Amino acid sequence: MLFWTSTAAEEKKPEKKAEKKGPIDPEAFTDFELIAKTVVSPNSSIYRFKLQPNESLNLPVASYILAQGETGEEKPTVRPYTPITYDEKGYFELMIKSYPEGKLSKYIGNLKVGDKLSIKGPKAKLEYKPNMKKTIAMIAGGSGVTPMLQVAHEILKNPADKTEVRLIFANVTQDDILLKERIDGWAKKHPNFKVLYTLDKPPEGWTGGKGFVSEEMVKKFIPAPSNDVMVFVCGPPGMMKAVSGPKTPDFKQGELAGVLKTVGFNEDQVFKF
Repeated sequence: MLFWTSTAAEEKKPEKKAEKKGPIDPEAFTDFELIAKTVVSPNSSIYRFKLQPNESLNLPVASYILAQGETGEEKPTVRPYTPITYDEKGYFELMIKSYPEGKLSKYIGNLKVGDKLSIKGPKAKLEYKPNMKKTIAMIAGGSGVTPMLQVAHEILKNPADKTEVRLIFANVTQDDILLKERIDGWAKKHPNFKVLYTLDKPPEGWTGGKGFVSEEMVKKFIPAPSNDVMVFVCGPPGMMKAVSGPKTPDFKQGELAGVLKTVGFNEDQVFKF
């Protein structure tokens, strides 16, 4: 485990620090150099940060990191991001959407190659184990696809992992679909990976899903609720409320609601990123 918590018997002992298992430190921010920036949508880019040539990020799946920047506030602004490339040697990548009101996303968006970003972590979200479920269904909106990409990559790179992956990816327009080429490549190469794109504003001739993630869409594309099926959800607040119910203010899972509850899933079968 990356973190330790005190029990009653340990309260008088000095608190142990999380062990550093890779190039980033779980306790202290470290600067990493930006070596490339690739625009992938009108408001999103992939930022590649430098590691040593034979070094990888070495983070457990699924995990996120914390990024920090000076944004003019009294204290540095800190936000969580999920690396989309974490096992390649020599670099790791973050895909970040810049919001008009997003203090750190705008700060990162203004970084130039050669600039540095302060990062610490990783922090574990959910421990993925090969074949832990027969099917993992994923419902993502916008940049909420990043943890889904991390888990899907972990599954698809392992020939011994036979997990079926079903991704519903919701966006406003076709131009907003992040990393569509990569996702379509997975669908073409791996029979156990299927994707359904749905758009709020589909173009003429669009053959994918239309509108918000609905009960009908979930029933048609995701296997019926059972202990062999787990659903991951990540996206903007409106989507989370409609699909699964929001997480609590202190970032706990919270009560299951929305479409997934209506179709019969229970809280043990859904994980909100």
